[in-house]
Amino acid sequence: MVLSCTAPAIYPTKQMKLKTLLTTIALSTSVILFTNCGGGKTSTSATAASKGSAPADTTKKAAAAAQQDTVTAAPVSYPPLDKAAYDAKMKFMAHGDTTGKWPVKNTPYPIDGAILPFKRIVAFYGNLYAKKMGILGEIPPKEMLAKLQGECKHWERADPKTPVIPALHYITVVAQGDAGKDGKYRYRMPFKQIDSVLVLAKKIHGIVFLDVQVALSNIHTELPLLEKYLAMPQVNFGMDPEFSMKDGSKPGKKIGTYDADDVNYVSGYLTNLVKKYHLPPKILIVHRFTKKMVTNYNKIKLHPEIQLVMDMDGWGEPELKLGTWRYFIYNEPVQFTGFKLFYKNDIKKAPNHMMTPEEVLKLKPNPNYIQYQ
Repeated sequence: MVLSCTAPAIYPTKQMKLKTLLTTIALSTSVILFTNCGGGKTSTSATAASKGSAPADTTKKAAAAAQQDTVTAAPVSYPPLDKAAYDAKMKFMAHGDTTGKWPVKNTPYPIDGAILPFKRIVAFYGNLYAKKMGILGEIPPKEMLAKLQGECKHWERADPKTPVIPALHYITVVAQGDAGKDGKYRYRMPFKQIDSVLVLAKKIHGIVFLDVQVALSNIHTELPLLEKYLAMPQVNFGMDPEFSMKDGSKPGKKIGTYDADDVNYVSGYLTNLVKKYHLPPKILIVHRFTKKMVTNYNKIKLHPEIQLVMDMDGWGEPELKLGTWRYFIYNEPVQFTGFKLFYKNDIKKAPNHMMTPEEVLKLKPNPNYIQYQ
């Protein structure tokens, strides 16, 4: 198979393996190659899917259930936006870029209470049911929170001018290896587990991201079920194109895709929530490590109520991660940027080294969002 730099090919290298997780969920780890056109080499991105019976699609009962059993947030006052400070910080985060790409021109100023670009977010990613899906669920909660706080301090030392806010990035809808009763290959986590993540984040004065892997479902179905959480000021959203299987393929067999229309639906929905509940701007994370994962990026609409982060989600040795950043994040600017670090997968190949904050901060622009898996 010939790999094209203009349209990277994607193909599976391992069959999915299922392993029992608790009594109802099994973990399937897929390893997928993706092209790094900068050096003609190949890098990988691994993520997990859990097996279990998927609940039915949106119904009136599901919508009603979404109004029960949650953790309420205390009222929050939001400081007014200092436009001069915002402009200065955006220029600082561009890190001397002279191409005109960064900071992105003609982007709207955010409404009051914006986190970006004034602070950097450092997040731990995963699921409490699965140790192999990320650091969030890999180690005991107390130890996990302490480790996250340690990473936050490291980032503050590396960039003293940018305060850090911790975050838990929780996979709320998990792509899985089993079709489930409705054939959608995804498993929705129970609300009580989401509640427990909110409690953990509160202990470290952090924020929360609810991440969705739609599989053969779709973002229009899954997003509204989380409204009661997204109505909280500390809860934000993540969408993962890797497991958006629009062609009907099983998740993990190939890399999925979202179009600008999908991103615009989510940002529009979140914008309405911000207005309805008088919230600060929502942060929307879109994961990406290939060109086809996000199509028509230049048609993505920006809103004062939304801060949109394109997160470089690929794993591998530093050279490959940097190539992916250049081609799919730096060269296709939207608004803000993110960079993902893998405690295990980034060190699988020589030089067996996970990039440090000091190394990541050499990027143009500096990432506003850092995620550890």
